[in-house]
Amino acid sequence: MSEIAKDTAVLEAVLFAAGDPVTEAQLAKVLDTVPVQVSELLEELYRELEDNGRGLTLRQVAGGWQLVTRPEFYPVIERLSEVADKKLSTPAMETLSIIAFKQPITKQEIEHIRGVRVERALAKLLELDLICEKGRKKAVGHPILYGTTETFLKCFGLNGLEDLPALPTLEEARAGLDVEQLSLLEELEQEQPAEGEPETD
Repeated sequence: MSEIAKDTAVLEAVLFAAGDPVTEAQLAKVLDTVPVQVSELLEELYRELEDNGRGLTLRQVAGGWQLVTRPEFYPVIERLSEVADKKLSTPAMETLSIIAFKQPITKQEIEHIRGVRVERALAKLLELDLICEKGRKKAVGHPILYGTTETFLKCFGLNGLEDLPALPTLEEARAGLDVEQLSLLEELEQEQPAEGEPETD
């Protein structure tokens, strides 16, 4: 085995063992090398996985690198997780969408957009570590501000919040949304960012 092949194999083992995304700086420390060398090894590992048609591939997510299953194998992987299905309900997904696009945002502001109470949805999202408290708003009562987490980025395959898709225009949305969903989109577009800076705990 050549030296580069050995180093690539070690990198693959480290990423597999880590599970979560690992930054290039962290990999350089673990592998006792420099970030430039890590970048080269990542490129080599990616090529090997692609050229050999392996079941795993490399993905840059949440500011780091992670070994993940190929998208074309998702239907098979989903059957593996059917026993412990953790799919979000529609209310929870709508609440998460509002938080993702409007963060940091308070519970009251979310309820104003959705038009219903969101205690259960917030509790579920907190339980799954998809959202967290980001501080408190400088307003009467100092309500909690919510935002998304690194777990959210990993679950949706995003490297950062800047990778969130742009909201469709109302004209684009009318073709594919029902009345309730369209109303929610209109609220999202009409709502302005909350005034006041976060006040950390």
